[in-house]
Amino acid sequence: MGVLNFTPDSFSDGGTWQGIDQALSHALAMVESGADIVDVGGESTRPGAAQISIAEEMDRVLPIIERIRAEVDVPISIDTTKPELMLAAVDAGAGMINDVNALQAEGALEVALSLRVPVCLMHMQGQPRSMQQQPYYQDVVAKVSAFLLQRAAALVQAGFRSRDIVLDPGFGFGKTLQHNIELFQAIPRLAGLGYPLLVGVSRKSMLGAITGQPVGARVHASVAAAMLAAQNGASILRVHDVQATLDALKVWQALGLE
Repeated sequence: MGVLNFTPDSFSDGGTWQGIDQALSHALAMVESGADIVDVGGESTRPGAAQISIAEEMDRVLPIIERIRAEVDVPISIDTTKPELMLAAVDAGAGMINDVNALQAEGALEVALSLRVPVCLMHMQGQPRSMQQQPYYQDVVAKVSAFLLQRAAALVQAGFRSRDIVLDPGFGFGKTLQHNIELFQAIPRLAGLGYPLLVGVSRKSMLGAITGQPVGARVHASVAAAMLAAQNGASILRVHDVQATLDALKVWQALGLE
């Protein structure tokens, strides 16, 4: 899953794409490199990020979704918590919903069910504006697992097909470095919960804390983490650096040891 944040303030690529043409070129480049899904977001969810209006978010993402869909047949995911945008984005050509709020907003579950597209449910403690203010868990793996299974069960009870549900432990979303490490080491357990597992650690602060590198210099760390996630059961890797990640995966698949 290649990341396309069409925002001014996302932690890694915020403000990089100054117009729809640049954003489209980047999306097409990721597809050319081998991305299976393009994940389009219009509202930053970095720590401390402020909310934007639904109108502004729609204005950012709907035109780029329409342009991508007109150019290529790759699945497009809409990264949003807002049911109104879920509806409009799927109408514009998106075929998946990626919700950091796990469809907990009023009306979100019902809208997603009506759209009959796959959904990704993510765990987040708190909200982006405050989630990194002293997050605490007695057992982060147990807490995240229980939350994700509870949300998945709610969707299945509402009428979702199990095969259309993806789980995301939410690395960096209301977690300390130690929490993130414990979750990462539990990927085999998380991948065994009965649903495909999405892992998104690309360029995140946990990798900066481990390596000491700034955001723009975390490609190598991101590829290493993606490799480890794939080797331990992750089904979807959400990454900024598609080509580098896929090259590493190809080498592993060709030369990897049992």
